Amino acid sequence: MKQERTDLFRRAFELGANYDKQKFDRPPRTGVSRDELLSSLGGPTPENGLSELDALEALVKAAEPGLQVSTGARFMGWVVGGSHPVGMAADWLTSVWGQNCANYECSPAASVSEDVTADWLKDLLSLPEECSVGFTTGATMANFTALAAARSEMLHRIGWNVELDGLQGAPRLRILIGDEAHTTVFTALSLLGFGRNQVKRVSTDDQGRMRVDALKESLEESDTAAIVIAQAGQINTGAMDPFKAILSLLKDRNAWLHVDGAFGLWALACPQLRSQLDGVDGADSWATDGHKWLQVPYDAGFVFVRHAEAHRRAMATPASYLPVQSDIRDPSHYVPELSRRSRAFAVWAIIKTLGREGISEMIIRHCHLAKRLAQQLSQVPGIEILNQVSLNQVIVGFGDDEQCGKMIESLARENRYLLGGATWHDRKVLRISIISWFIDEAEIDGLSEDIIRLWRELDA
Repeated sequence: MKQERTDLFRRAFELGANYDKQKFDRPPRTGVSRDELLSSLGGPTPENGLSELDALEALVKAAEPGLQVSTGARFMGWVVGGSHPVGMAADWLTSVWGQNCANYECSPAASVSEDVTADWLKDLLSLPEECSVGFTTGATMANFTALAAARSEMLHRIGWNVELDGLQGAPRLRILIGDEAHTTVFTALSLLGFGRNQVKRVSTDDQGRMRVDALKESLEESDTAAIVIAQAGQINTGAMDPFKAILSLLKDRNAWLHVDGAFGLWALACPQLRSQLDGVDGADSWATDGHKWLQVPYDAGFVFVRHAEAHRRAMATPASYLPVQSDIRDPSHYVPELSRRSRAFAVWAIIKTLGREGISEMIIRHCHLAKRLAQQLSQVPGIEILNQVSLNQVIVGFGDDEQCGKMIESLARENRYLLGGATWHDRKVLRISIISWFIDEAEIDGLSEDIIRLWRELDA
């Protein structure tokens, strides 16, 4: 039995390593159809099982043709990190170790590794030491968790216990958010009982930044307690909201400032970029992803809350059978889940490998590559760079919407790079996210050449 397990694990490693090696030569977009995948993966419920090794081989044979190469150097369609090799290795071990990260008693190593990496993350991002930290599935749940803490604290200040009494009959809170906020923030608000029609959208400028004058006007409409949601890294342009000016408006008001920084918050790890986020450390809570710029394998997100008591009050799961040690931080007190895998092992391994300098260098490199691409494309008549490239995002326009649509289709047919289309200020655009660990100048120059060649063919 032990030898069979060893053979199974060895084969899993071989298959995974083979896929990882081939991903640099494979087209980034899968070419199989849904019907083909249903045919290979589907069928009636198995009556008689296969051997473990045969089941593993069958899974790889059926699934691999339908995998997008999202961890390669040519995937730039969404803001998806490249999964650093040491993170993948640590993630494999995490599965083998099989630790439940609910509390210290379930896994002392998982609990302590989360404590340590939480401190490292606060240090890397220059966030207040008093912040509590939760390890979530991603920025969506990080935003949800932070906004749950905000809801709890803001209602607590005016005498309402939402954890005990719910929202029916609760005092009203105002939600103010930039008009170009990411859609998942609205999902989090909806899950928390703040209907989309109750959320006040604050107008933004041409880069998607919240307009301070518009926020001031909205705040002056009422003195009701408010939760203001700002953004570090607009999903199309990479632009940052004016945090210092926003905080100035919120001074002496009964308000909570939350920052959705799914990828843009990582600019704090680079001395050269920190000025773009001036004042962001004055917020009450922050959300970011680990599987974006930190290159952690899926899934990894982080929530930071200045008011630790509110964070725990909103998230803690008390039960008589759960051990409680007042002097030890239990991971489940700061995220929605009780039972979950340890997300900290892979984070620990990546930070230990890259260090502060390596993380900063990577982010700066990606920002440099974004500017390099924008500079090359902007030299060609008919190609427009539609954002101020200050981070890693580039949005490109080609003639009219019909021509842009044809360009996106042509790039997809060639399938050398996976890029995304989007609508920006009522205009169809090509959206490019440069964030994978593996992207280098050669890939950027190759992408630039492809775009220019296809545009000239279409324009002709």
